[in-house]
Amino acid sequence: MWCLELLLPLLLIINDASCQWNVWVPRDISAMTNSCVVIPCTFVYPSGIRPYRGVHGIWYYGQPYPQLYPPVVFKSRTDVVHESYKGRTKLLGDLHQRNCTLLINNIGSEHSGRYYFRADLGGANMYTFPDFAELKVLDQPNIDVPEEIVSDENLELTCYAPNNCPDMTPEIQWMYTDYLPDPELNSDYLEDSNTAVLSSTLTFTPRPMHNGQLLGCRVYYPNTTLVYERLISLDIKYSPRSVWVNVSSEVMEGSSVTLHCEVDSNPLSRISWMFGDEELLWDTVSNISLSLDDVTPAQEGVYTCVGDNGYGIMNTSMYLAVKYPPREPSVNESITVQEGTSLTLHCSTQGSPAPTLTWLKDGELVGTITADELSVLEIVEITPQGDGQYRCLAENEHGRASNSLNITVEYAPVFLEESKCTVVREGVQCVCMATGNPEPTIEFYLPDLNVTINETDGRYNFYTHTDGHTSTGMIKLREKGERVDNGPAVNVHCSISNMHGRESVQLELQQEKKYMMAVIVGTIGGVAVIAFIIAAVRYVGHNNKKENGNPRQDVVLENPALYYSAVKKDKHNLRKKVQGEDGDYQPVGTMARLERQELNYATLEFMGARSREGASGRGDDGGNYTEIKAK
Repeated sequence: MWCLELLLPLLLIINDASCQWNVWVPRDISAMTNSCVVIPCTFVYPSGIRPYRGVHGIWYYGQPYPQLYPPVVFKSRTDVVHESYKGRTKLLGDLHQRNCTLLINNIGSEHSGRYYFRADLGGANMYTFPDFAELKVLDQPNIDVPEEIVSDENLELTCYAPNNCPDMTPEIQWMYTDYLPDPELNSDYLEDSNTAVLSSTLTFTPRPMHNGQLLGCRVYYPNTTLVYERLISLDIKYSPRSVWVNVSSEVMEGSSVTLHCEVDSNPLSRISWMFGDEELLWDTVSNISLSLDDVTPAQEGVYTCVGDNGYGIMNTSMYLAVKYPPREPSVNESITVQEGTSLTLHCSTQGSPAPTLTWLKDGELVGTITADELSVLEIVEITPQGDGQYRCLAENEHGRASNSLNITVEYAPVFLEESKCTVVREGVQCVCMATGNPEPTIEFYLPDLNVTINETDGRYNFYTHTDGHTSTGMIKLREKGERVDNGPAVNVHCSISNMHGRESVQLELQQEKKYMMAVIVGTIGGVAVIAFIIAAVRYVGHNNKKENGNPRQDVVLENPALYYSAVKKDKHNLRKKVQGEDGDYQPVGTMARLERQELNYATLEFMGARSREGASGRGDDGGNYTEIKAK
């Protein structure tokens, strides 16, 4: 009831001052884990509102918006609360008296956070107050330590424990104080915004020997097993104990270097950088840095950092060695050579330590890596692929430098395989491509017309394009690319030239080979078909004569193409015709081949078969024959 008594005067003041919704809760409140905490709370509502069916309230955790379903800590209408608060919460205040004070038992670290109260007066008269009480659940007590603890000066350390649980009052003990010089203890009870804190102050005079000493504060609740402890390490200000600087190092000539010095002392020391007897820099700080710009070999030597804070003096030295990276290498000047020329490239430099030299061409390694100040690269009979940038890279542990030259390789023009003529809808398009340095000049020549084409006129569309060392020329002819008098379908020559040579070639029509191959295959196939038909007809006629005993007569085929088709489709009947008297089947060589494979032949047009005029109808071998002509 101690909280209620404190809140009653405040409640009356709030009630007189405002007739709107309002709440008062402590902004911050703390408690130890597994103990309890009481959150004081009073509220007011507009005087015009009459509670409907009593005054009810809800405590939320985390946020004040019911539509977001925050965890329910306490609800006066029902016992339905979030499972983490089941059996832990109780309303100590009387809502009808506008007192919403809440008790939470057996709290844990998960209960740390903001708590909001919502008043429910029935009907639409419900309001969640935006003000909140933030609970901090502690697992150890707080110790107030001064920012600076100076040796031989009086020191006060205070330990705090929250006292916001009415049924449990904490007690405080200091630990590890046996070897402190004349320690004194004082206890106090503090109240702030209706939250209570118990404190204990330890007073003593520290010495340098106490630096790093552990001190502890223990909070416990009598008649319980709840005990909380916190340890601190004393930081006593004293004369410098150590001076830390960079380790001895090597730096590059012309670069900047920073020398750091840090002094462990309390109070702060006057730190200075010395070079020989010369003081370069000083300041009263915990650490200091000396920056040296554009370092030269004259600045090589011993640098000393001195720390002095009035209690003592201490110094530490380091050695600064000045090194330098490789100088920019000296290489040949850029040159232009002709294909097949042999070259010798030189690269020289200086550095400490001696650098390694590497030749790179267009970023790729060429030659060998040399650990010396001179490197020679031999290029024997250079090719067009040797054209490019050659860079000499010098490296040592302190840096790198490089220099480059360009080698331009000139060579006679060379035709590319893309050079050819093709048949297009408008006629024939001829393309000529070549590479060379300098880039080739392209001309087209028509021998049949004795015409050289190097520009567009009314009949020829001429086009040229240069990309690097590659030149492309193209013309369009209105001829259809047909063969004339067994000569080439298109007679176009392409000429390429530069200062190192000239070459000419007749461009090939791309479709010509395919056309000739089709004609050759078709012709061979046609001849093979004719030979098979002749052999089959003669064989059948010879066997018919033996079976019928009829005199020989000429055989006339009205339609040889249809007969061949019938023979091919009805192989079974054909076998019957060529069987012997004993019924054994003996296929003729030509007919056997006819049965085993399907013939490929060119399109042939046959004239009507007829008997030879003036002939007896018998061949030299005594067989019947038929004359077949191919038109």
